Amino acid sequence: MEEIRFCNQQVVWQEVPNETSLAFFITGCSLGCKGCHSVESWKRGSGQILTEIYLAEQLKKYQGLISCVLFMGGEWLPEKLLSLLKIAREQGLVTCLYTGLEKTELDPRLLPELTYLKTGRWIAERGGLNSLTTNQRFVDLRTGECLNGLFVKR
Repeated sequence: MEEIRFCNQQVVWQEVPNETSLAFFITGCSLGCKGCHSVESWKRGSGQILTEIYLAEQLKKYQGLISCVLFMGGEWLPEKLLSLLKIAREQGLVTCLYTGLEKTELDPRLLPELTYLKTGRWIAERGGLNSLTTNQRFVDLRTGECLNGLFVKR
């Protein structure tokens, strides 16, 4: 079975409003959106394997410093992503998935393990979450509320 892999790991503050997130940029994205800022994530099989043990070690390392675990992709390996989401939730952290897919295209088993979900392919002309014309949506799955407004500078 294919392993879930990542090409970058960072602590980030802007991707999930009001959360300090440990973000993993998962490799293997097949969408290939024109203008993607993470083309290094396209190559399937590249990067470091993200095991449950590695994730648990990172969560221990950042304990008290992060409030969220963010996966930039990985939905194409739902079984693997599901086990990682459960580990984060067991540690009392909120979870988020950034995907270019729509919510209806995701494996439904992922949704109960997610707190936040960013959906929609990158379309340069429409912009990202900080654009009023974006096709992307950032939703708090606990409430169903679209939080796009938190990304737009006024």
